[in-house]
Amino acid sequence: MSPAAGIALMMNNYFHDVAPALLLASAVALWAMLRRWDPAGGPGAARYFLAIHRSMTRLARVSLAWIVLGGIPRTIWYGEFEWANAAGRGQVAALLLKHVLAFAFVAGGVWLWVGLRRRVREVEAGLAG
Repeated sequence: MSPAAGIALMMNNYFHDVAPALLLASAVALWAMLRRWDPAGGPGAARYFLAIHRSMTRLARVSLAWIVLGGIPRTIWYGEFEWANAAGRGQVAALLLKHVLAFAFVAGGVWLWVGLRRRVREVEAGLAG
């Protein structure tokens, strides 16, 4: 692997590690905003919240896309680039823990986003009606 390809793969892997955290963090942030959102704030507050929701949704979608698409090169070169390095340094347990946490972050983020969908629709319905 050329040095440039190695750097590109390393950056891909880094952003692939960060994407699950962004997915979960965007859902947690939106959930916190919804907990504090007051329908009595009027249509301006609802429009503001829905604008934030659109931005957070974009962040979540980009994160999910990076998890899926960034996982392709990571999987292809996993044995050569990541596993060999970790195994050679006795870090297999750390690598396993990292993947378990990443899976938990993705599952938690998806679960929260699905759960938030109903509440966001209530905000939209309140604005429309």
